[in-house]
Amino acid sequence: MNTKTKRDYINHRKEGRIIAFQTLFSYDFNQKSIEDLLKFQWLENEFSKEAIQYADFLIKGTIENLDVIDKKIKSKLKNWDFERISNIDKAILRFSIFSMLFEEELSEKIIINEAVEIVKDFGTKDSYKFVNGILDAVKRFKESG
Repeated sequence: MNTKTKRDYINHRKEGRIIAFQTLFSYDFNQKSIEDLLKFQWLENEFSKEAIQYADFLIKGTIENLDVIDKKIKSKLKNWDFERISNIDKAILRFSIFSMLFEEELSEKIIINEAVEIVKDFGTKDSYKFVNGILDAVKRFKESG
C-alpha cells in the first residue's frame, strides 16, 4: 500500500468512526429507527463512499451486539452507574468495543487512540480519561482471557 493509499485508508476509517459515533449518539438519544439513520440524510458534510461503508459496518455491528457490548462496559465500571455515562461517551465506547471484539485486523491500541481523539473533540474535558480507562480495561481482559 503506497503512502497516499494508506493515508486515504486511515482517513476513511477515521471519518467512518466519527459518522458511527454521531449515528449511535442519535440512535440512543432520538430513538430513530436504524433504517432512517443509515440513510445518512442527516449528515451535513460530504463523506467518501468508503467512510460511509465503514460507518455502516460499525453501526450495524454495534447495534446487533449491543447487549454484549453494554455488558462489557458495565463489567468494567467501578463506583459508577451505567445510566450516568454521557450519551457521547457511551456511543464512542460502544462502537470502539465492537471494533475491539470483532475487527481482529485492527490493533486495540489504534482503536483506543481513535476513540480518545474523538471523545476529546466531542466529550467533556475529562471524558477521554473515562473512555481510555474503560477501553483499556476491556483490552486487558481480552489479553488475559
